[in-house]
Amino acid sequence: MALTDADVQKQIKHMMAFIEQEASEKVEEIDSKAEEEFNIEKGRLVQTQRVKIMEYYEKKEKQIEQHKKIQMSNLMNQARLKVLKARDDMIADLLHEARQRLAEIAKDPANYSILLEGMVLQGFFQLLEPKVTIRCRQQDVEMVQAAVNKVIPIYKEAVKSNIIVKIDQERFLPSEICGGVEVYNDNGKIKVSNTLENRLDLIAQQMMPEIRVNLFGANPNRKFTD
Repeated sequence: MALTDADVQKQIKHMMAFIEQEASEKVEEIDSKAEEEFNIEKGRLVQTQRVKIMEYYEKKEKQIEQHKKIQMSNLMNQARLKVLKARDDMIADLLHEARQRLAEIAKDPANYSILLEGMVLQGFFQLLEPKVTIRCRQQDVEMVQAAVNKVIPIYKEAVKSNIIVKIDQERFLPSEICGGVEVYNDNGKIKVSNTLENRLDLIAQQMMPEIRVNLFGANPNRKFTD
């Protein structure tokens, strides 16, 4: 039975509708898949950037923390240096005051003459030379000569040996020092310095740990005090 034109048109329309339906579904499928892939890629990119941002700020935070530690360390070192400087200044002031007080000793002839006797005799014992030269302040020559005359017998009795003593009348110790003597062997190559300043420096050096403890307290980081 032959199809009429109406039947042909109807079949064609039906086929076109079917093709359009499949095409529409295919488009939707492609759109859906594209959307899914887009979301996946977007999520991946977002996550990648998030990780990068987190790593960046984590690195920045570590840098800031390290910078803070360095600054804190520098500040602590500066503070420590200031404390040490203040302590050194205080000790320097203390020694300066002690030197000023030393000058008062020579103003008391009775006590100063006894002190000179001890210094001269100590110089003899340290050198143990048959000939020595004494250098002193010009204003102390008479007192030093008296001290020499007094201690020579003591020295001879102790070492069972004679000693010849010369007081240098050409080269004197500076008049501005507090006092004391320097004792030399015969050729002048060996010297015993027994000035008041020198004795103060020796005592200060020996007593410095004790002085620091008395002024600033014990150092908790120091295991040994000697």
